[in-house]
Amino acid sequence: MEETQENPLEFNSRIDLKNLQEAVEKIKAELGKVIVGQHDMLEMLIISILTDGHSLIEGVPGVAKTLTAKLLAKTLAVDFSRIQFTPDLMPSDILGTSIFNVKTSEFEFKQGPVFSNIVLIDEINRAPAKTQAALFEIMEERQVTMDGTEYKMQPPFLVFATQNPVEQEGTYALPEAQLDRFLFKINVPYPTLEEEIHILTNEHHRKDAFVLDSVTQVLNAKQIAEYQHTIKQIIIESNLLKYIAAIVDNTRTNANLFLGASPRASLAIMNASKALAAMNGRDFVTPDDIKKIAPSVLRHRIMLTPEREMEGITADKVVQQIIETIEIPR
Repeated sequence: MEETQENPLEFNSRIDLKNLQEAVEKIKAELGKVIVGQHDMLEMLIISILTDGHSLIEGVPGVAKTLTAKLLAKTLAVDFSRIQFTPDLMPSDILGTSIFNVKTSEFEFKQGPVFSNIVLIDEINRAPAKTQAALFEIMEERQVTMDGTEYKMQPPFLVFATQNPVEQEGTYALPEAQLDRFLFKINVPYPTLEEEIHILTNEHHRKDAFVLDSVTQVLNAKQIAEYQHTIKQIIIESNLLKYIAAIVDNTRTNANLFLGASPRASLAIMNASKALAAMNGRDFVTPDDIKKIAPSVLRHRIMLTPEREMEGITADKVVQQIIETIEIPR
């Protein structure tokens, strides 16, 4: 009778990640029915959900930023609202306002569209600073304070915001404090030639079918909360924590940078790396996870010196240089 020999290289996860992996693959499959390519954007948005973090999506018009966020929300059995930011938008238009009830002779708070689970803010840089500032508390503390009363948001609560990097007329740049509240800044490139052909072919065969109707729900709020808890159990060695700290610390002393990243960036890299590891079926973080996550976490949290900006250096180039400079833990 032959004895079965165990493969010493075979990896057995100490945390059950099978359901989480299957859910992620189902979400990608549902979005793949409509979205062609844009794998990095999809992955980062799913990580946002798993780590309970907001994402800023930047790209030229027509690269499916808004459509992807709407489709992703459609795969989740949670409330969704979309807010189009415009120069005349006031804080009360998004948060809500107190209205006098004649029957009760009292003021009642009417909740605005931000009271939802997934909130898509289109063209976030088109609203003035006063309206942008209204998002500070709600993004960080998941609550709205109105007339001295706190209104808690129901979990999950995530903000996906889009902005156009080219057209700056009639826009208001987001302040650093607000940018820091976004887990990721996701840059969305143009599709490749092959992907664009695929997009045209899909649209031709779709005929009159409505794209949003082709996507089905995969996760509910309870499952999202469970997976968010699972992510927190992912193991990360102390030498990798030092690696993350060294990368972020370098942004504060780098000669190319006027402003470095805050400790919130370190936490973001750690949590997002855990999510990426779990999505790949691992219960531990590797240096490659950190290297892949770092640019999306750091690019909106650092500011180049005026000299480097004039030379055409980008934040992504500086982050890449920092990653290449820091010694990888063994």
